[in-house]
Amino acid sequence: MAGSGDSNKWAPPAPGRSGFNETEMHSKNDNSFDRRSVMLMLASVVLFAANTLIVRAVAIHAPAANGWVAIVFRGAVGTLVVFAMFGWGRGLVPSHLFSSRLVTTRGIVGGLATIAFYVTIVELGAARAVILNLTYPIFATIIAAIWLKEKIKRAAMVWMFVGFLGLVIFLSDDGQLLRPSACDLLALAGAMGAGWVVVIIRRLRHEEHPATIYASQSVFSLLIAAPTAGHILELPHIAWWGLAGGAIIVTFAQLIMTRAYQFMSVSRGSSLQMLLPLVTAIGGYFFFGESFHAVEIAGALLTLIATWKVVVSN
Repeated sequence: MAGSGDSNKWAPPAPGRSGFNETEMHSKNDNSFDRRSVMLMLASVVLFAANTLIVRAVAIHAPAANGWVAIVFRGAVGTLVVFAMFGWGRGLVPSHLFSSRLVTTRGIVGGLATIAFYVTIVELGAARAVILNLTYPIFATIIAAIWLKEKIKRAAMVWMFVGFLGLVIFLSDDGQLLRPSACDLLALAGAMGAGWVVVIIRRLRHEEHPATIYASQSVFSLLIAAPTAGHILELPHIAWWGLAGGAIIVTFAQLIMTRAYQFMSVSRGSSLQMLLPLVTAIGGYFFFGESFHAVEIAGALLTLIATWKVVVSN
């Protein structure tokens, strides 16, 4: 897999098609090393962390800018950016958003998972929400085994158990075993949805352009969150700029990640995404004073290490 060859570039699609060269796509080996895909995935980590911290900062300074409002901005901006960059015969196929069962499912599940994540950013803090969300590779591995018939190695199964044990510790309340809040459970539900979405993206990688795959999430997120949009006009200008900026950042992060996953296995891509809690936690500590008890740190480390072992063992 060449890291910088012309074969990796997006070519203008033929009318009515998703824009992919299927021969090119099927010739790629998901387990080979592609430096450009790795760099794309690392770039998406930085951008995802930046968006999370921006959403957290805006919510602190403007409490009315909750997770639902942030989703409205993300859905609207994401839809506009994708249509501007890839619409009108440049890759995006709007009709597939509603005519393709898998694309529609990706949009609905992805929208709900994203709403869960944004709500928990505001309620739990940036670092805790990201740590819980980053358990999605474990759920993705299980879903891929059931749906795509991917084999789970025995070592991966052991590490999954260890990862869930770490979650039990992390969700404790200052050492009191397993006292998760409703938002903690919502974050885990969002992680399950995110795991499902990753598997759908892998299933669609030979059939759809990244723009169509991501547009489904933007459009359905906007449709789901639109009823909460009434408070937007009451937001201060700084909240508008912050949420719009964060939405633009996360749109490019999602497009970059989707592109990287098309030439990279779920396990390798997910292992690189495991850097996200570290980057976000550093930002949360310095900007918002977020911290954890020693028991929570131990549980989080155990879960993240276990998740990493799962994704690298498959």
